[in-house]
Order: sequence, then C-alpha cells, then structure tokens
Amino acid sequence: MTLATAKRFTIEEYHRLIELGFFPEGDRTELIQGEAIQMVSKGKPHAVCCSLLIRELSKLLEDRATIRCQDPITLPNHSEPEPDFTLVRNREDNYLSHHPMPDDILLVIEIADSSLDYDRLVKLPLYAEAGISDYWIVNLLEKQLEIYTTPYQKSTGTFDYRQKQVKLPNETTPIPGVEGVSLDLTRVFPIILP
Repeated sequence: MTLATAKRFTIEEYHRLIELGFFPEGDRTELIQGEAIQMVSKGKPHAVCCSLLIRELSKLLEDRATIRCQDPITLPNHSEPEPDFTLVRNREDNYLSHHPMPDDILLVIEIADSSLDYDRLVKLPLYAEAGISDYWIVNLLEKQLEIYTTPYQKSTGTFDYRQKQVKLPNETTPIPGVEGVSLDLTRVFPIILP
C-alpha cells in the first residue's frame, strides 16, 4: 500500500508560484515547513488589537527599529510565515533585497484568538527552531500576553522556548532589542463593551 505524501516547496519554488499567480491576490497564504498554509481570517478583536499595536509601536520605536505588519520573514526550515508583527533591525535597503531572516529579527508577535492553538503548537516551535530569541503571543481569549524567550532543542528533537512569562493587560513589558522602551498593555488589548 502506498501512502500519498504532500508536495513540499522550497522557498524559491513558493516565490515562483506567487509570481505565476498561483495564489489569488489577497489570498492569505504562508509557507510553513515547505507546505503552503491558508491563514485564518481575522475577527474584529484581532483587527482592533492589530491597529492598537501599530499605533503604540510606532510611537514607542520611532526609527529605532523597523515594524513589519503581516509581512513575510524567511526562516531556514523551508518556511516563510507572515507574523502579525515583526520588529527587525533597520537596514538601508528596508529589506528590498530579501525578507528579514532570523539574525535581523528582534521580536515576533502573533495576535491570537481563533489561531491560538496554531500559534502555540505550530508557530512557536517553528520560531524556536529558527533561533528567534523573542516570541510574543497576544492571547485575546485569555486576555494575556505570553512572552517566550530562550529557544532550545528538546531531547526528542523538537524545539521550544525555555522561558514563558505571562503579562496581564494592566501591566507593562520591555520591548526586546530596544533599550529603555516598554509597552503599556492597557493600550493594546481591545476593550470589549457590553
């Protein structure tokens, strides 16, 4: 009996498919370990949180780092995810020559409601394997910020982060890689009115 296997793409093949129009314009797809994955659509709380984060990060960072919103990053494990936010080192070419790679990345942020399991079970080990030192999940379901640091490889061969810290919506947290700058979480979590 022969089992069917999925075709896995290299990053170059994935880019070629995009150029050929294989994915319709506006189609939210990302490459995860060689597989083209359809991203879930965003609900209102996710969209509002995204807007609030753009506003706050722009004010706080000014030009000390580049803020990328739902743009690709290139990882060595045949992956090109599109995190909700990536804070990267400033570059003269503004990443026109290539998408940011792990050495360029200060922080990856995912906003999670319906995608919470995916962000924890798929994205987290993916970012840890790539050596991304700081990963945040803005957990809208449990109204908390999950901060993951210090990636490592487990004895089983899988990847994870050694440290997890939880911040509540009434707290502040320093922004990794940007000296002396903290994010006030009261300005990030959407207020849901009755």
